[in-house]
Amino acid sequence: MPRRPRSRVKGSSPRYRAPSHRFKGTVKYREIMGKVVDIIDDPGRTAPLAEVMYEDGKRGLLIAPEGIKTGDTVSFGTLSVGSVMPLAEIPEGVPIYNIESRPGDHGRFVRSSGTFAIIQSKDEKFVNVLLPSKKVKRFHPNCRATIGIVGGSGRTSKPFVKAGNKYKAMRARGRLYPIVSGVSMNPTDHPFGGSTKPGIPKTVKKNAPPGAKVGSFGARRTGRKKRK
Repeated sequence: MPRRPRSRVKGSSPRYRAPSHRFKGTVKYREIMGKVVDIIDDPGRTAPLAEVMYEDGKRGLLIAPEGIKTGDTVSFGTLSVGSVMPLAEIPEGVPIYNIESRPGDHGRFVRSSGTFAIIQSKDEKFVNVLLPSKKVKRFHPNCRATIGIVGGSGRTSKPFVKAGNKYKAMRARGRLYPIVSGVSMNPTDHPFGGSTKPGIPKTVKKNAPPGAKVGSFGARRTGRKKRK
């Protein structure tokens, strides 16, 4: 019987476990004025976080925009970088981020580093927002958002250079890396392995043993249907 692939040997255990003990905390909107006391790095995010001291003496976290620094003030209802406003009160063409999906959920859209969205149009029931994916999505006018562009825009422009750097970046977020493809293995490690047969032997019998069931099971054909 062929050797079982590594994915079958491992069983059905989860491949992703969020290292939440290393995360700095959750981002929440508050409708009072605050002062930025620190800019921190969160291993679970691609964007930096701003630690804010509010007027009532409590501390909170916000996704830091570009250009903000320690000592700046963030408020609610004013059109300034880092401030929070309802979509109904934000003018069209102003860059925004961390948009709420429903009023009061503290932000669900446009939270990655260097991203921003733009309000395209408004009506009585909805606000149309152009997302970074070029998709236009409708939001409730009372949904809140932050003014500005998410900080850390140069993250994708710097290459990892070494596989070790990529491994550490993926490990910080609890992701499996590296993932070895089957065609790169030896034939004893995976049915797709080896270099004696070109291509991938994708079709297998329906009654094949467990170690050989990789690919299309009992397929009449593979690929696009040929013309008659």
